[in-house]
Amino acid sequence: MDKLGVFVGAAVGSISILIIFTVLFIIPGESDEKVIQMQNQINENELQMQNQIDKINKLILTKSKTLSLIEIFEKSEPGVVRVNTQRNQTANETGGVGSGFVFDKKGHIITNAHVIEGSTKIIVTFLDGRSYNAEIIGMDEYTDIGVIKVNADLKLLQPLSLGDSSNLEVGEPITAIGNPFGLSGSMTSGIISQMGRLLPSGSGYSIPDVIQTDAAINPGNSGGPLLNMRGDIVGINTAIQSTTGEFTGVGFAIPSQTVAKIVPTLINEGEYKHPWIGISGRDIDPDMANVLELKDALGFLIITVVENSPASDAGLIGSDKTIEVEGREYPVGGDIILAVDGIDVRKIDDILIHLQRVKTVGDEMDLEILRDNRTTNITIILQERPN
Repeated sequence: MDKLGVFVGAAVGSISILIIFTVLFIIPGESDEKVIQMQNQINENELQMQNQIDKINKLILTKSKTLSLIEIFEKSEPGVVRVNTQRNQTANETGGVGSGFVFDKKGHIITNAHVIEGSTKIIVTFLDGRSYNAEIIGMDEYTDIGVIKVNADLKLLQPLSLGDSSNLEVGEPITAIGNPFGLSGSMTSGIISQMGRLLPSGSGYSIPDVIQTDAAINPGNSGGPLLNMRGDIVGINTAIQSTTGEFTGVGFAIPSQTVAKIVPTLINEGEYKHPWIGISGRDIDPDMANVLELKDALGFLIITVVENSPASDAGLIGSDKTIEVEGREYPVGGDIILAVDGIDVRKIDDILIHLQRVKTVGDEMDLEILRDNRTTNITIILQERPN
């Protein structure tokens, strides 16, 4: 038996000893109230001990599922594919190369939207070298997720399991599999560097809730899986931060939580409708907090409210003037968003992440705002994000 198993056994034994000890020392004639108090204490101790046992059992279960890098690669490689694209009809055009992974037995492959966007031909190559033409099923440029489909041999379609990215922690080891520079079936490893990043995109809207990792991601890795140490997909590798176009220690992945929310809709409808508020503004920094005489540098100041948007329909107010302090102009007069659905807002990222994770078009969202030095709550109805 391992050390954790011995500890669990000892913990259970201690409960029994506690009960016996307490019963033996109940003095004859002790009041009923005293006996009830002692019994309540026993029940409370039992509950606390059981909670500790549950935590230990969860730890044991987690440890038992942890795989080595070799095991993860052997488990996952058959479900990772190479995605070659052409963007014109020239026969000798080499086109681009990316990665993807098998989503289901129906032949759906997940990759990045930017890998397949504008392509006139897509070829998917599996581990054994067999290739198939693929068709685009759906794309969402706002999260850089694309779904393609192949009519491949069922034996080749080995879906990878989708994990829960919301359980990730900074410092947790992860691994990436893909085709960097066209080198098929390449694996790299690293850690989760940070969560909840805001990634600029060519769509005009930033991608929220992005995973940052130091696992080497290079051109060709785009669309491939980011996996935890149990071999579950926790993200889609999508971008790097680099001045050279090659990996410099900072990579980004779309979280599996976003994949799970959007991909089924892309498969069924070909597109995903994102909820939208219709505001622009700036985060409250220390200088802005001083200008506005705020206690803390928290919240998001609304500067512009888009006409005929959910924000304008709900009566949100943008900044109507600026004031100059030490040679710098500051917008003032607009509503400051302090919380959304009871979740504190430190900056715009918190609003966008909340929209991405739990909201859909048509949902209500409660905003706590500061207006004229008074807090109030306003409910808005989310509409579809315009192109």
